[in-house]
Amino acid sequence: MAVIVIVGAQWGDEGKGKIVDVLTEKADGVARYQGGHNAGHTVVIKNEKFVLHIIPSGILHKGKTCIIGNGVVVDPAFLIEEIDELKKRGIEVGENLFLSKNAHLIMPYHTAIEREQERLKGSKKIGTTGRGIGPAYVDKIARTGLRVGDLLYPEVFREKLKINLSSVNNLLKALYNAGGFDLENVYKEYMGYADRLSGHIADTDVIINKMIDENKNMVLEGAQGTLLDVDHGTYPYVTSSSASAGGACTGLGVGPTKITKVIGVVKAYTTRVGEGPFPTEIKDSLGEKIREKGGEYGATTGRPRRCGWLDMVALKYSIRVNGFTGLVITKLDILDGLEKIRMCTSYKCDGILHEEFPKELSVLERCEPVYEEVAGWKENTSGIKNFEKLPGAAWEYIRKIESMLNTKIQIISSGQKRDELIMLHEPF
Repeated sequence: MAVIVIVGAQWGDEGKGKIVDVLTEKADGVARYQGGHNAGHTVVIKNEKFVLHIIPSGILHKGKTCIIGNGVVVDPAFLIEEIDELKKRGIEVGENLFLSKNAHLIMPYHTAIEREQERLKGSKKIGTTGRGIGPAYVDKIARTGLRVGDLLYPEVFREKLKINLSSVNNLLKALYNAGGFDLENVYKEYMGYADRLSGHIADTDVIINKMIDENKNMVLEGAQGTLLDVDHGTYPYVTSSSASAGGACTGLGVGPTKITKVIGVVKAYTTRVGEGPFPTEIKDSLGEKIREKGGEYGATTGRPRRCGWLDMVALKYSIRVNGFTGLVITKLDILDGLEKIRMCTSYKCDGILHEEFPKELSVLERCEPVYEEVAGWKENTSGIKNFEKLPGAAWEYIRKIESMLNTKIQIISSGQKRDELIMLHEPF
């Protein structure tokens, strides 16, 4: 039995979806522990692309239990749309999908509030997806949120909604000069969602812990990445949830003693979407070339990702706060054809050398990367499935990463497709 947590080790978009999909083949269940539909996991199966936003990537395998945990915030309209789209494409979505009663609902006023907040910030905006994720988590912490389980009790849901709208509508009008929401319209809309989703709503903590107690193999997947974690990321340019490994316990109701492995997913370079500091960003034509070759556009929004060299300072920090037992390197093939490859080994700020990741945004924003240059390779690595067949320089690059981070690399992804990978150590 193994309970494996899959975590993004950078600013998200590391290719976690594919890795979860691959590991699910030997798993009995997959559970998503945080985030909302502001993140997308892309999986390519036989040249067919699937982009999942809320439903765990494991849904693409038959006979696997898929769980949306209490740490996720759920837009029911979007979830239903995702279910319907998967069904149209021949994917089974029925008794294999469970939605936590304790997951919080994204309401239409959350989206309105986020849109207005970003508008007022102007050049200081965070760069959110505008899908109401942050305000939904605000209500969760403020103890005014509506939860998925409330959908099963219409009168309870209506009363809570009534109380919320009385303050939300005043806020929208007084602070943002924006229109409010009608109680009956929102109530009827969400009762319609309740009819569609009621068969999936369950005590997911009971289900997942029972599976673990029965020695089932489980994969616990997060969205975004460690450097976007609300506690450990580049605050305030972060997401609103715990994207690091600790979020798996709180977001699913699984005790830390039941976790057997924590695997970090790392791109062979670094990307970031949205605003915020990015020390190793490549701001010339090479950065654009990597973006185009790597298809570095958000799976959810289509926003172009900022591209940069591999940041070992940030990765050492991610390893520490997550306790990674192993790493996965993705998109190695995107570096094919480069004469030289840079690796950031430390930062300089105001003449001071930083070997640890700065917590202060004001310091990180001024940091300049200190690079070590290694040889690139001209050969094509796309689709290679045997480590020994990698070009010598690619082999050296991988081993250098492993040595510098003092963490074993378990899998190397050499392309988008499910089978384009090198399995160095079988996680299960």
